[in-house]
Amino acid sequence: MEFMRIKGIFEAKSGGFGFVRTESGDIYIPEALKKGAMNGQEVEAEITEKGYSGQNDRGRIVKVLSPYLEIVGSVYKGKNAVFVVPDNSAYDDIFIPKGRAGGAEDGDKVVAEIEKPGSRFYSPEGRIKEIIGHADEAWVDMLSVARSFGLARGFDKKTEKAAKALKYMPFDTEGRLDLRGETVFTIDGDDAKDLDDAVSVSKNEKGNYVLGVHIADVSYYVREGDPVDAEARKRGTSVYLPGMVVPMLPQILSNDLCSLNPDEDKLTLSCIMEIDGKGEIVSSEIKDSVIRSCARLTYSAVNEYYEGGSGGSLPCAELDILRSLKDILNSKRTEKGSIDFDLDEPEIMLDEGGKVRDIVPAKRGEAERVIEECMLAANMTVAETFSTMEMPFIYRVHDKPDPDKIHELSVFLSGFGIPLKGTANIHPRALQTVLKDSEGLPSHEVIKSVVLRSMQKACYDCMPTGHFGLAAKDYCHFTSPIRRYPDLMVHRIVKAVMSGKMTDERIAELYAELPGIADSSSRTERNAAEAERAAVNKKMAEYMTRHIGEEYSGIVSGVTNFGVFVELENTIEGLVHISEMYEDFYDYDRANYRLVGRETGKVIRLGDSVRVICTAASKYDSRIEFAFS
Repeated sequence: MEFMRIKGIFEAKSGGFGFVRTESGDIYIPEALKKGAMNGQEVEAEITEKGYSGQNDRGRIVKVLSPYLEIVGSVYKGKNAVFVVPDNSAYDDIFIPKGRAGGAEDGDKVVAEIEKPGSRFYSPEGRIKEIIGHADEAWVDMLSVARSFGLARGFDKKTEKAAKALKYMPFDTEGRLDLRGETVFTIDGDDAKDLDDAVSVSKNEKGNYVLGVHIADVSYYVREGDPVDAEARKRGTSVYLPGMVVPMLPQILSNDLCSLNPDEDKLTLSCIMEIDGKGEIVSSEIKDSVIRSCARLTYSAVNEYYEGGSGGSLPCAELDILRSLKDILNSKRTEKGSIDFDLDEPEIMLDEGGKVRDIVPAKRGEAERVIEECMLAANMTVAETFSTMEMPFIYRVHDKPDPDKIHELSVFLSGFGIPLKGTANIHPRALQTVLKDSEGLPSHEVIKSVVLRSMQKACYDCMPTGHFGLAAKDYCHFTSPIRRYPDLMVHRIVKAVMSGKMTDERIAELYAELPGIADSSSRTERNAAEAERAAVNKKMAEYMTRHIGEEYSGIVSGVTNFGVFVELENTIEGLVHISEMYEDFYDYDRANYRLVGRETGKVIRLGDSVRVICTAASKYDSRIEFAFS
């Protein structure tokens, strides 16, 4: 019998089995049939049994297509053998033959290179390629996370040399809109160094707002095909780990030449919009420009002013206009159905050695919301402008949710007495209403999280298929070319069209080139998000090692067949394993997001308020364990 073959990425699970992730669905691979494939490798699989009633197809791996991987882990030296225990539990321990340890000592964090695949009976063999440092040394944990996800902090000599040469490029302002006499300023986080967006605002004689969003003209310095561009395309995005940045561009560009530092002339690409009192953009223009930022404002300083502070030397008149415009733009988006999740994100506070001092929820203030509305307006305006031109372009798209997930969400919400309208053809306004109706409930944060999980992931595409979450017909990323490669490509396209250099030949090249860039940008974005999540989880576990035995209030944030996850008020999440629930034997009711006790009938469900004690934590495997108190 001939079976269907398909290519995909193998995702290993700690039980030995795994899945081949493909565009058409996931294929379940038993441990005995994975042919030595390791997590993250591209494979060719054979479907041997079709899945029914929502189950995955079953299959076997017939060929491993990608080379063996480099694995980050900890060295364990026994009496007669050396092993590397991978940080990712999906990988098997790696046996290091005599003479292949490279001088690594017990407890070192290392990068191991697989040289011989494992089997059901033998560990994979390899050699230690790089010693990152001892696990207890400062910053080694974050460096290990970066290496685990293939992130390189530094740049090779060729890229660095090319970047340094850019410092001697002529500063050409000819033909640019000169805004150096305007009140232009940046608002960013206290520690930000890569300042890629600035704003200006005023009101004209018609009483309309004139909003300028001025973005660093990275494309002036980074030319397509040069070494800096090639490395930026490969990285796709800057990655922000606690206390550490893995940049897309070398520092001479991100923090100096392109960064919109105050009191320095800078080349920019400006989107200038006239907006009426109802939030309608009545006219707009995109211009090559030159600015001179008058101030480097911080979110904390602007928030203090918005909360009643004196303002001091801040451009208070402009900040007041921006706040008024923010309210109008936000009301307009809300009216259309745009969804604002405003999820609690953790703020990891570190000491000088990279150790965790505290973890608190990072709340968005008025200043953050002001800048967010400005950037959204610019991104939408640029996307709408180019979607009508039938030009090759990179859009930010967000598809409608899967109907099955919306049905599951509806069942979940019904348990809270919250209806979900229009499930057959869901509109973003229905989800917006759910979030509004759940405000004030103890389970509000969990409801937001479940609603978010029911939606598709946004990605990059060459077709303007719309952005469901923003209720926008057209959307793109234009405002962060220092840290996102799609924004840099959007700038190049915009400038080519504005200058009349978009030839038929260049159009054909872009149509051939952009799908690959969109796909790789989506992949690097997902990888960055996973790396950032892994780094935060590691810091959370480190923090909780100092709080074992302490009692906390929390919310049940996840329910599985092996236990429940509980999120504390400071956003830290840990597992109460089902084996720790001694009072009863619990059955997993997946459809209703709950566990039900067989004897007592006790129900533990998503969103329940609970009290827990931290029983164990390990920063080495990012593990946090709780027990109900």
